[in-house]
Amino acid sequence: MPVFERYLSIWVALAILAGLGLGQVAPAVVGFLAALEYGSINFVVAVLIWFMVYPMMVGVDFTSLARIHERPKGLIITLTVNWLIKPFTMAALGVLFFEFVFAPFIEPGTAGQYIAGMILLGAAPCTAMVFVWSTLTKGDPNYTLAQVSLNDAIMIFAYAPIVALLLGVTDITVPWETLVLSVVLYIVIPLAAGVLTRLRLTQRARSAAEGEAAVAAFTARIKPLSILGLLATVVLLFGFQGEVILERPLVIVMIAIPLLIQSYGIFAVAYWAAKAWRVPHKVAAPCAMIGTSNFFELAVAVAIGLFGLNSIAALVTVVGVLVEVPVMLSLVWFANRTRHWFPLEETAIRAARNKEQL
Repeated sequence: MPVFERYLSIWVALAILAGLGLGQVAPAVVGFLAALEYGSINFVVAVLIWFMVYPMMVGVDFTSLARIHERPKGLIITLTVNWLIKPFTMAALGVLFFEFVFAPFIEPGTAGQYIAGMILLGAAPCTAMVFVWSTLTKGDPNYTLAQVSLNDAIMIFAYAPIVALLLGVTDITVPWETLVLSVVLYIVIPLAAGVLTRLRLTQRARSAAEGEAAVAAFTARIKPLSILGLLATVVLLFGFQGEVILERPLVIVMIAIPLLIQSYGIFAVAYWAAKAWRVPHKVAAPCAMIGTSNFFELAVAVAIGLFGLNSIAALVTVVGVLVEVPVMLSLVWFANRTRHWFPLEETAIRAARNKEQL
């Protein structure tokens, strides 16, 4: 593994500090960049996410997508965790911590908004960043795309009813512009660019094998752009919210604790289910990552729409953004070091080692 990727956690930590510093040193610049948005989607962050997602989209082979249904286990685990487990465990943790554990430390009557913010996060599985985590764990790009696309299709119909059920209200307004724009920006556009690039590379090749080699060489060359995009995104996210973090550190910590428990708990459930069901690691890792990370743009937009820009519910969703990157990097590290737990992967590793020895 290249040195830059091996010490990615260090670079992310430095990016966090750089973001906090940027928010203090150049607040006008940060404010200008933060204002470049529509439907709670920041266009600067969107471009950076394109850099992150594009290398993986180049690797998507549509002929393989047609056979995804032959390997349903990963899809079943993803859908079960995301829609039958995660929203309800997030709500339960919210009640536990803010109705009981942290009740003496928060303002009276505000527990409901803390819980609401957690529910809004828990009901929105990740759309864009999961492609980055899949790439870092050598996930199957075709299967990851299928998992994300299926979750997005379900989210269109299930998000509002689940949130309404858990919040106990019926007047949830889903910001469709945020939902649709996110899918277009984070999936459709980079996928189209990836498909066109792949076609161009393979058309120049004299054989299928040469075409795949050309695709692999191209993605290897542009992979550093993905990491740089991730680091730049971290700088901006922490720059946007630096003032909130520095002014309310105790509140941030209280919100982060149940979110951390939820993230690691959901990952454990999905990852162990995949291991027990003998799902290949290249499917199992992205499968667990999708449920662990959140569609924070949608959660933030709904929180602002329901409770207001300066509400506690909106703050909770923002903390979800800040917690996600360090948590997901730790899970990427864990997934890469437990690859040998998966029998199919272990067989491939041994075969590669034997080939090197010959």
